[in-house]
Amino acid sequence: MRHKRIEPPVPEEIAQLQKSLRSWYKAQGRSLPWREDQDSYKIWISEIMLQQTQVKTVIPYYQRWLDKFPTLPDLAAADLQTVLKAWEGLGYYARGRNLHKAARQIIAQHNGEIPRNLETLLTLPGIGRTTAGGILSAAFNLPVSILDGNVKRVLARLVALDVPPAKAISDLWNLSDVLLDTKHPRDFNQALMDLGATLCTPKKPACLLCPWQTHCQAYNKGIQAQIPMKEQSAPLPHKQIGVAVIQNPQGQILIDRRPENGLLGGLWEFPGGKIEAGETIPDCIKREIKEELGIDIEVGEHLMSLEHAYTHFRVTLHVHYCCHIGGEPQAIECQEIRWVTLEEIDEFPFPKANSQIIAALRENELKKRKL
Repeated sequence: MRHKRIEPPVPEEIAQLQKSLRSWYKAQGRSLPWREDQDSYKIWISEIMLQQTQVKTVIPYYQRWLDKFPTLPDLAAADLQTVLKAWEGLGYYARGRNLHKAARQIIAQHNGEIPRNLETLLTLPGIGRTTAGGILSAAFNLPVSILDGNVKRVLARLVALDVPPAKAISDLWNLSDVLLDTKHPRDFNQALMDLGATLCTPKKPACLLCPWQTHCQAYNKGIQAQIPMKEQSAPLPHKQIGVAVIQNPQGQILIDRRPENGLLGGLWEFPGGKIEAGETIPDCIKREIKEELGIDIEVGEHLMSLEHAYTHFRVTLHVHYCCHIGGEPQAIECQEIRWVTLEEIDEFPFPKANSQIIAALRENELKKRKL
């Protein structure tokens, strides 16, 4: 579907939009920990954490992160496993890996200083155009626009965008550029994000409180609930996974570390894999463990089944206790393997779904001790 080209507001209207938004932000802007000062390191961390994650989820992680890595050199000096452990549970783990990689790049190539140039900043891992604009405007008050999810929604309603935002990205970037208050870029970009987060929300926007209400074409046409338009999406693929909690005679459990690249890269997990068509769960687990680790196991009782959703697919994990009966474990399809006790397991960064398995193992261990 082609859409009509967005006509930018005239200069007088732009000035009114800027002034009303700034006044609103001064009175109603959110108090957020990364706004307390203009420390570029702290702002960079917050911008990365806020990618695809809500503010209320980010705040405790952000505060713990700064306790662990108070400065950029502290982050660069840490090993990746320590970084991933600090990120554990926040999801989209490539963000944590990229932060670590970028910190080392900044130390090596930029004298430990976050670049103030857009093109240079974009060369760092994990930093795209919106994140770069957020860092440069918030940390250095530079006139660089942004276009995150909240801003797309605000701008789409402002102009009554007649297609889903993904089909008009170039026009929306142009609109964000045109609207940017170049005298107050820090406050303008922060205000624009706050407007989307607090008033111009996906459902039931609080239009009566909005400083842009009189200029908003969607509001004036009474179609704010229908904008932004949504694209048709296919149902998420659903994978069935067999998972092994392999124990040795000493009561230790076998865990492995995923390859650095790809989904959940560098994290530890209980080994297993996808159940093939016509395959039973025990047969899947035996086959996967032989292929991944080169050992023979006996599949025992069912511990639990749990569902977990990722961005592009869902999984159901079918978890079984297993006994190691032969062979020396080898890191065939993983980076590393360890035998660990339940007491030691918290030292390792695991994906969120695996934390439920660990909790179930601990609960069973407590029950056994009480018998």
